[in-house]
Amino acid sequence: MYSSGRAFHPIYEAYSMLKYIIKRLLTAVVTAFLVATLTFFIMNMVPGGPFLSEKAVTPQAQAAMEAKYGLDKPLGQQYLTYMGGLVKGDFGLSVKKRGRTVSDIIFTKFPVSARLGGWAILVAVMFGVPLGAIAAYKRGKAIDNILVVLSTAGIAIPSFLSSTLLMFIFSTKLKLLPSLGLNNAASYVMPVAALALYPTFYIARLMRSSMLDVMGQDYMRTARAKGVSSLKSIFKHALRNAILPVVTYLGPLIASLMTGSFIIEKIFNIPGLGSEFVGAITSRDYPMIMGTTIFLAVFVILMNVIVDIAYAIVDPRIKLK
Repeated sequence: MYSSGRAFHPIYEAYSMLKYIIKRLLTAVVTAFLVATLTFFIMNMVPGGPFLSEKAVTPQAQAAMEAKYGLDKPLGQQYLTYMGGLVKGDFGLSVKKRGRTVSDIIFTKFPVSARLGGWAILVAVMFGVPLGAIAAYKRGKAIDNILVVLSTAGIAIPSFLSSTLLMFIFSTKLKLLPSLGLNNAASYVMPVAALALYPTFYIARLMRSSMLDVMGQDYMRTARAKGVSSLKSIFKHALRNAILPVVTYLGPLIASLMTGSFIIEKIFNIPGLGSEFVGAITSRDYPMIMGTTIFLAVFVILMNVIVDIAYAIVDPRIKLK
């Protein structure tokens, strides 16, 4: 009789997890709706239009283009038409890239940015977490001071400067790596390194401060008092709790890097989503701006949901509510 409650405990946990995920997804839908609404109206408040940069456009031709894209209708009707299409997964036609849909452009460019950002995230975690743990373990010693200086410099150096330096050294001077495009494995090295520089050292700083806090906890002192070696206690007991701030940071980091970096893509001539988004803004390609903004917002929201779920996996003491 008493064991039946315990037998249903996994089912209850699974139900709680499913309920939490559904709740967060519904919140995500509402948030995406608000982002789309705000973006639409703020964008249309900007003076001008998408056809002002067209050369030798007669008033009749401009009126015909506005009618084609529905820009001649009242703003409220434009909004309802756009949101109605959005519910069906239709982001509309690009104003500047004639004949192409926004969805086609996004899902053509996103894989390029996602591959580049994915490798950068992997490099940042693989190097940042161990560096932070080592710095905490060697607190106050030479290696800790060196890592603190390196992490400060890595965070302070802007990506355009690190990209230029990498290109100058490894492409221009040493001629070891290609400087443009992503045509082979070697061409990923410099853009991935430039993208991963800041998050690597930021993760190392987060990991160091979190690890130092965890190392001062009572259960860590108890483990050392029982004869557990310092190295084992850090990497077996402390790491799991100390890594939680890094997990939190990974949510927005993944969304940011995988959706494209305009600076990196521009310097290394990479046809990713970041440069496409900035180009849409400068050319006033309204449907493209809306589509990429909503895509980024949904991606950030989903990453945050995944991070919250990962919290409960990394630390079972955290309950989903």
